[in-house]
Amino acid sequence: MKIAIGYKLKSSSWGGGNQFACSLTQSCIKKGYKVTYDLKQPDIDIILLTDPRSYAPTISFGSLDIILYLIFTNKNALVIHRINECDERKNTFHMNKFLKWANYCADYTVFIASWLKNLDLYQRDKPSKVILNGADKEIFHNHKKKFWDGLRPIKIVTHHWSPNKMKGLDVYKKLDDLLSTDEWKNKIEFTYIGNLNSNYTFKNTNYVLPLAGSALSEELKRHHLYVTASINEPSGNHHIEAAQCGLPILYAESGGIPEYCNDYGVGFDDDFEEKLEYLISKYEIYKKKLISYPFNSDKMCEDFL
Repeated sequence: MKIAIGYKLKSSSWGGGNQFACSLTQSCIKKGYKVTYDLKQPDIDIILLTDPRSYAPTISFGSLDIILYLIFTNKNALVIHRINECDERKNTFHMNKFLKWANYCADYTVFIASWLKNLDLYQRDKPSKVILNGADKEIFHNHKKKFWDGLRPIKIVTHHWSPNKMKGLDVYKKLDDLLSTDEWKNKIEFTYIGNLNSNYTFKNTNYVLPLAGSALSEELKRHHLYVTASINEPSGNHHIEAAQCGLPILYAESGGIPEYCNDYGVGFDDDFEEKLEYLISKYEIYKKKLISYPFNSDKMCEDFL
């Protein structure tokens, strides 16, 4: 079987889409399938549309390329459309319609969260399924993890590839401000890993440039709690990587992330400080729950294959 994945793989830190494509590629090869990243070969069996924006630097083909391939080269290829985007994520006004139009070329649709499936993004007369994301458990795991002893300040961390403010920068700034107060300055530490919006500066937060793979895993494991304040996020990989590394998660009740974090942390709305205090008090309980955290790339790829 020959599978075309519409993505240009990157070896450096490049967000969740790249990690998905890398994991699926490895699983396909292990199964003995042939993988290509373009539509130049006439005998492709399955085409995976990862993003219709063929102009994006990481996308190797879009929906129009697929339609032309089906018309002029191989009408028998099956098309799977993986949807992991929406307008709600970054306050845009074109993505939902673009996804729905692109979906005309698909035989089957996969969503990375149930929240996405409830939006108007696809042709509802076609079969579809929710397949949750997962990170590489050979890299992101809790081996040699340093858990909180209840005595030292508890170390909180987050990481994002995108500097978009909807990743939760307002909440991270609030957390940075808490570190200036007498109540919190000796109780917590906070580290932000990734790209940072140029309009934001931290006073008390440790800032680390983007990391990937084992370096990221090791940095996450130096911390005790994870926070994600991302708004309307279908699902990044950031909270999954943290959970696999054994960090209970404080997460915004927004988008698809609660589907991944329920039972493995605490959600917040306008009560961030209260929920932070509660999660710290229940650290041992959630630490134990994370031993059975179910979402990893092996399961994700098995569902896709």
